[in-house]
Amino acid sequence: MGFFAPWFLAGLAAVGLPVFIHLLRRHTTTPRAVSSLMFFERGTQSSTRHRRLRYLLLFALRALLMLLLALVFAQPFIKRSAASASDKLLLVAVDNSFSMRAPTSGASTRLADAKNQALATLATRHGSQRAQVMELSGELQVLTQPIEDDGALKAAVAGIQPGDAHGNFGELGRGMRALAETVHTPIELHVFSDMQQSNMPANFADMVMPGNVTLTLHPVVAKAIPNWNVESVNAPSQLVDTKKARVLAVIAGHGTPAASRTVSLVVNGKEVASKKVDVPADGRATVAFDGLDVPYGESRCEVRIDSADGFPADDLSRFSVKRADPERVLFVHQAGDSRSPLYFGAALGAAAQASFILQPILAEQAGDLDPTKFAFVVLSDVASIPSILEHSLVKYVEDGGSVRIPVFGENVADAHYYSHSGGFANVGEMDSSYPAVKDAAAWPDTKFFYAASVDPAGTRVVAKLADGAPLLLDKQIGQGHVLLFTSGFDNVTNDLPLHPAFVAFVDEASRYLSGQERLSGARVVDTFVQLRSPTSTANTATAGGGTSVEVVGPDGKRPLSLAEEATAQSFRLTTAGFYQIRFASGRDALIAVNPDARESGLELMPDDVLKLWSASPSGESSATGTAGVAEATKNAYGLWWWVMLLILAAALAESLVASRYLGTQREEA
Repeated sequence: MGFFAPWFLAGLAAVGLPVFIHLLRRHTTTPRAVSSLMFFERGTQSSTRHRRLRYLLLFALRALLMLLLALVFAQPFIKRSAASASDKLLLVAVDNSFSMRAPTSGASTRLADAKNQALATLATRHGSQRAQVMELSGELQVLTQPIEDDGALKAAVAGIQPGDAHGNFGELGRGMRALAETVHTPIELHVFSDMQQSNMPANFADMVMPGNVTLTLHPVVAKAIPNWNVESVNAPSQLVDTKKARVLAVIAGHGTPAASRTVSLVVNGKEVASKKVDVPADGRATVAFDGLDVPYGESRCEVRIDSADGFPADDLSRFSVKRADPERVLFVHQAGDSRSPLYFGAALGAAAQASFILQPILAEQAGDLDPTKFAFVVLSDVASIPSILEHSLVKYVEDGGSVRIPVFGENVADAHYYSHSGGFANVGEMDSSYPAVKDAAAWPDTKFFYAASVDPAGTRVVAKLADGAPLLLDKQIGQGHVLLFTSGFDNVTNDLPLHPAFVAFVDEASRYLSGQERLSGARVVDTFVQLRSPTSTANTATAGGGTSVEVVGPDGKRPLSLAEEATAQSFRLTTAGFYQIRFASGRDALIAVNPDARESGLELMPDDVLKLWSASPSGESSATGTAGVAEATKNAYGLWWWVMLLILAAALAESLVASRYLGTQREEA
């Protein structure tokens, strides 16, 4: 038993008040009328009789009231009694991240050893004790509810399959804190993992367990093994000229000696090139393949290294390439603007992969053109376009195409003429995560002499000028995007076309607007691919409606149901391999998915970190101190309510007893 406010126990001194009332108070005698006192002898009467305690029951009740009042202010509590083994929830979490595929002894793997240890732990539980099985990788997956069925628990553990995701112990901590909000009994958590160091979150506090969770770690390996892997591959996702293509691969060693490795380039299952590369001890080396001879259409490509370690699962990296003829880009401009198409076309042609051909046309001549025949449409400083073209462009964007203002839907409120004051404006802010401005470092040197003022409400502002005026905005309409550049593509409104950054901007923006960035290339496991816009009418009829999507996984199966294909806005890539996707816009994509490269670093968490993690709920190495206080606070059960009930009962009893004794005194009088 304890007290939240023990200093109020000083009020126990008030217990002396009933003693004063019953024992120390002066005895008073009722005067009686006597005719004369002259015949009485003076004497001293003993007061011993009056100093004895009278009415013991009343005295006890009053002393009890004082005691209870002091206790209720001190806020007493008791810790919940230690739960029996049957009251504890036995929680088994098995790590099935990509690194758990690594072999251990013989033909076994880390995951197989972890599952065997988990089954042995389940076998030690009492028959009436509830248990629950979870698997841990990129997120915490619940495989069973808290149950007593031994067969169902063992089947859940046996059914855990090796995954391709990156492990994260931070997800385990967050999951346990969420579970502790609903499960108030003690939880005995057993984690079976290789305890890979890369699984630690950036903030150690994310791994901290709540106070009612006792953490027991079961490392399945004692030390890391040397490992080489294909860390990354940089290759074009869309290819026009195979001779200009270049594939760069980074080969990394983790705890490895200096060695020479053979790197191979594989296209559609056939090795087309091979090179030797010297990898330094515990270091990295880059190998380049010039030229990528792939057939027209989509190709499945890989970069592989010869297996020379105990973890061959990461000796390859996948990527997809689509070879096609250059796509046309419609560039609508005014009759007096000849510089914009010149600079824009030159930038398109100067890109590393010239995948587009510019088709400039005057605004008044573009009324009968079909936008769907172009990769994307550029409206360069065009105040108005034929209504039939604008209607076609709106439909084109809603179906997944991309275009620039006036389909943007906002009016130009004002214009900033920086040159009128003899000056210019520079770029103030830029979102470097946006695909079209990856080379953001080169933009601050550009000078802008003119920029239109547009309300940015409902849009993504990618870049701003120094005075806060929006420079580059992205607005999603239906399935497509409208990208607004508030300045011009000539060297009059700004000098961006004279900088190398203009070529990179046009190249990246073109691939983004045409959809090449999301329709091919390589992704990492557990990333999402957007299937349709959140604002699209996905609940329309799918038969011939153009709104259904089709996803075929690496195993050749369709992971989405028919209802999900008609409504899903995004899809999570959970397995390494090639995904074939037909988007709601009707465009096809082949997306390669690889495990996170961090899973190839098989270094283990240091022993002191493991001890720190499992030592106390607060993340401190000591099992006492603040951790004990936090645990006591969480497990304390307040008694003030019961004390108040006792006070009420004692007060009623004292009132009844006092009334009885008071009546007795009147009768004696």
